[in-house]
Amino acid sequence: MHTRKMEQPGSAPTYNQVAGDRSLDRIGALSDGLFAIAMTIIVLEIRVPAVEPHTDAALLGAIGQLGPRFVTYFLSFLTLGIFWNAQHAQLNYVARADRTFAWLQLVYLSFVALMPFSTSLLSEFIDLRVAFLVYWLNLYLLGAALYVVWWYAIRANLLTADATAGVRQAFKRRVVVYQAAYAIGAVVALLIGTTPAIVFVLLTQLNSAIAPRLPWVSRV
Repeated sequence: MHTRKMEQPGSAPTYNQVAGDRSLDRIGALSDGLFAIAMTIIVLEIRVPAVEPHTDAALLGAIGQLGPRFVTYFLSFLTLGIFWNAQHAQLNYVARADRTFAWLQLVYLSFVALMPFSTSLLSEFIDLRVAFLVYWLNLYLLGAALYVVWWYAIRANLLTADATAGVRQAFKRRVVVYQAAYAIGAVVALLIGTTPAIVFVLLTQLNSAIAPRLPWVSRV
């Protein structure tokens, strides 16, 4: 049970001291809500097409034209699921939170909230490198924020006793490895095109989500 520090006679606490401690449950609840909203918004970008003439062939053609939106929806849903899992995996090893930790989590969530925009941009301009690079930048900011949150939790001694050196390094390594993979995707987009880059990032996300039991893959 949390106990408040006794105020020393003659001392006036600052706002930062009074508002220092944060509830991990509330951080987790806010995160769950924001991820759920972002996951819902990205599917709303797939709208029922207007079909003329009213025939099966015309409807099939219209659905086929929605292909890029289905691809980017699936890609972004995977992405959001991966980063939601990563955040909660980290929170499982956090014993307490302070004001700075809470604000860093909000920075992380601000990049989560950007995912519907970057997804919509990519689906609308799926053949343009700039659209893919904006999407990649969103992925980079998510990974960087997640890394900073974990780095700060270690530095501020906010972790639980079972967050061993191996556990700490595992979280860092996973972020670095996947950010490097996303960077390769950006290079592929610049040198070859957006389609192979999207395929590469999608396969990277599938590897993260499925976590195949391959010796060299399971280490990340």
